[in-house]
Amino acid sequence: MKALVCNTPGEFEYIDKVSPDLIEGYTKLKIKAVGICGTDYHAYQGVQPFFNYPRILGHEIAAEIAETSAKSSFKIGDKVTISPYFYCGECIACRNGKTNCCETMKVCGVHVDGAMSEYILVPDYALIAGKGLSEDELVLVEPLAIGAHGIRRANVKPGEFVLVIGAGPIGLGTMDFARIAGAEVIALDTNMPRLAFCRDKLGVKHIINATSDDVFERLKTITNGDMPTVVIDCTGNLKAINNAFQYMAHGARFVLIGLQKQEISFSHPEFHKREATLLSSRNALPIDFEHVISCIKNGQIKPLNYITHKLKFEEVKDRFSDLLAFENGLVKAVIVF
Repeated sequence: MKALVCNTPGEFEYIDKVSPDLIEGYTKLKIKAVGICGTDYHAYQGVQPFFNYPRILGHEIAAEIAETSAKSSFKIGDKVTISPYFYCGECIACRNGKTNCCETMKVCGVHVDGAMSEYILVPDYALIAGKGLSEDELVLVEPLAIGAHGIRRANVKPGEFVLVIGAGPIGLGTMDFARIAGAEVIALDTNMPRLAFCRDKLGVKHIINATSDDVFERLKTITNGDMPTVVIDCTGNLKAINNAFQYMAHGARFVLIGLQKQEISFSHPEFHKREATLLSSRNALPIDFEHVISCIKNGQIKPLNYITHKLKFEEVKDRFSDLLAFENGLVKAVIVF
């Protein structure tokens, strides 16, 4: 089979690789589509934490069952996606049902080879039934689950002002699920086309451009002086994260979905007097995947709005660097096989 390997930052190579044999407890998938995630871009750029080269990237998957065991509830040809967070099942996190932050987590396409190949082998427990979703919809389920998990971590209540920083695909999904939870959503970014997308495609009423607006004053005006009770960072940008502490209402929750490598810095007295809560949000759980699929099926989420670019598998090596330019209107690129 063909696979695409990221050998070092900035270097892809197509290779011929032996197609994996089926083993007990695993299912062989024929890949139909792969979404390109921020993780993949960061790996290509050499700025992805917890990453080693060479690596086959890709964890946002639409696939069909190629081979599975006789005991499986799936049959050959069934459409699926996966929960790409391969866990041990034995550590303290797994024993407490938090398999999304397993101590020895192996994320598909990050710690182990991923889906930019014609076939992959995945643990049976990772399979997520397609439930009639199209391949384009299935490939968006995992990134949308990231936002759904972050909103669940924040315990968003109807009527709350929720500030989402970063209007990339993860941020957009987070905004969608904040809206579904009944929040008043505020989008903050430096990229006006992305903010226009929030307004026009997602119906976000409040948009703030961090480069041209007085962010603090705009937030005060929007929230009638209260400031947001939930702040969620989806940028993974240190400056954006550190700045965001000043945007919190008293009693607010700050959720970090975005990830960066350095140390966060904030004023302890300012944080303390607010009795603020700082949370991280890593990956997603099966309940989040179920919520995403339900919201797609009932029309609350329209994942096809997100897909702005498609490229064939054989084009990825030559076209991947072009996707890094925001000027081309990129929201979500999908590789088709």
